[in-house]
Amino acid sequence: MIPRRRNAFSRAHDVRGTSALRRPERSGDRGIKYQFIDMKEKGMSKGEFTSVAQANGGIENMINQDCKDKDVLALIKYIAAEDKLEKILENPQVIKTPVVRNGKQSTLGYMPEVWKKWE
Repeated sequence: MIPRRRNAFSRAHDVRGTSALRRPERSGDRGIKYQFIDMKEKGMSKGEFTSVAQANGGIENMINQDCKDKDVLALIKYIAAEDKLEKILENPQVIKTPVVRNGKQSTLGYMPEVWKKWE
């Protein structure tokens, strides 16, 4: 997982991780402090999800169409627009990962070429 930059702390979300919440750590070669959050344990707050969705073109772009839980994907696809956000937050396994944030910027999925440009 590649972290995001932000003053002292960074947040990165991944559903595949094992620990729920860790203090800032340093990324090996770049020495960037980051905070890892396991979305299975903690998930994303509604505000943080909305912020990331806005930075990445909306809620639809947050959904991983290749996720294994096809039943939840189908439900989210056809559910009323006002209920979509809550259903996605209840089922973080459908969110593209890793979610990497750098202030107001963010990426969905593995994008090291973008992360290298962040300062």
